[in-house]
Amino acid sequence: MSNKTTAIAHSNIAFIKYWGNFDARLRMPLNDSLSMNLDALKTETTVEFDEAIKEDVIIVGGQPADDKTRARVIAQLDLIRKQANISAKARVRSHNNFPGATGLASSASAFAALTLAAARAAGLELNERALTVLARHGSGSAARSIPAGFVEWLAATNVTSTSEQSYARQLLPPEAWDLKDVIAIVSRDPKQVGSSEGHAAVNTSPFLGERISRLPIRYHRMRRELLNKNLNGMGADIEAEAIELHMLAMTSRPPIFYWAPATVRVLDAVRQWRQEGLEAYYTLDAGPNVHVLVEAKQAEQVADRLKTFADVQQVIVSGAGPGAYTTDKHLF
Repeated sequence: MSNKTTAIAHSNIAFIKYWGNFDARLRMPLNDSLSMNLDALKTETTVEFDEAIKEDVIIVGGQPADDKTRARVIAQLDLIRKQANISAKARVRSHNNFPGATGLASSASAFAALTLAAARAAGLELNERALTVLARHGSGSAARSIPAGFVEWLAATNVTSTSEQSYARQLLPPEAWDLKDVIAIVSRDPKQVGSSEGHAAVNTSPFLGERISRLPIRYHRMRRELLNKNLNGMGADIEAEAIELHMLAMTSRPPIFYWAPATVRVLDAVRQWRQEGLEAYYTLDAGPNVHVLVEAKQAEQVADRLKTFADVQQVIVSGAGPGAYTTDKHLF
């Protein structure tokens, strides 16, 4: 068995959203998705397997993990233990440099980092595709945080599909396009309904079937524009995806409301800026915080405008980020 291992993984923002599962147990999504890793948002995780300890020790953000988080982490460790044919319990310490459970895809970076660190610490040598499949079991969007840059996650929704066929791969490296995500933090409070619950509830929305039937055309159009690095060509679809995700949440039973009043004010402002000639497009994940996508040359201007909002607590500017990687600097 290897020594302790520390991995760093970055959050991602989805252009085509993941909301709902074809196979909930395996976290195989209803549709393919597209995303960009965010270099400014990261999770760092150290894992060490030790035969001398009696139970897994899991510290998140300096505190023992709550019961729900602990159960999810142990389930992921158990998958890795089974694959590595080991039984040792693990010490896990993890922290983010950004607020978790607020619509910034903290579970994506967390489970990508955990998966890489634990797999290496257990002595597994997995290629990138296999790591994306393994990370997906902990958090679906974690699959997208394993490769670098701009990423495609394939759903594999045929009834004969296996788990290994739903994996993520790079479309463009981070240096290929200097796209910026200017993030308006309007709330740091953990959301009341987690994404896992939202994925389960989406099947109760009357609009899910309509979305799935229309999505392939939008997906291939956006994928083409992404490869051409054409933000203007992607923008309308990016915004439509954000609205549809929240429409599905709001029309689930019971309904899920992620937006805050400040969310709507920022969305309105972005539309107004675009009318004034500023090429900026908004998106959101399952939370109230708003991502504004712009070319690098306009990022500072958008950030300065967002900072004038009384209810915007922080503005983070992020470029395209790396994939998950290991480091020699451990957390314990």
